[in-house]
Amino acid sequence: MKINTRFLTITFMIILAMFSRLIPHLPNFQAVSAVALFGAAQYRKKITAFVVPLAALFLSDVIMGKAFYSGWEWIYATFVLITLTGFILQHKISVARIVILSVVSSLLIFIVTDFEVWLTGGIYPHTVAGFTLCYESALPFLRYELLGDLFYSGLLFGAFYLAQLKIPTLQKQRIQQ
Repeated sequence: MKINTRFLTITFMIILAMFSRLIPHLPNFQAVSAVALFGAAQYRKKITAFVVPLAALFLSDVIMGKAFYSGWEWIYATFVLITLTGFILQHKISVARIVILSVVSSLLIFIVTDFEVWLTGGIYPHTVAGFTLCYESALPFLRYELLGDLFYSGLLFGAFYLAQLKIPTLQKQRIQQ
């Protein structure tokens, strides 16, 4: 049986990055969006780009003891949207594209998850004022989300780029996983 070094390395990096959720961190300063973008950019098969990062997200949720928490469906749906946007990177990975898609990912999380909070959370009234207050209250979390997404995207893509320079089996030829 042939071991696919590229597949194993990408998968290991994704799982390792998701452990950023388990260490003390600023609110929303974690690798969730970066993992979705990285998986979408690096795995050849689209199904793997969804399954492995989603499984890593679920595993980290289970370890934290909060699988199937209130609003989890919105988080996972946003994760899928981020993965879909990450497919843009499959044909050309560049620093500019990574930065732009990291910002887009942060905005997707902000828009979708805070809409869910407004819609189902019972904290804010279902009025324009309540809607506005919900998003205003979430702005500090957006800042940390942006910083985390940029940091972890840079870390994942940068580390893998450097690894590709040193380990020929990791180079751009796409795997069948």
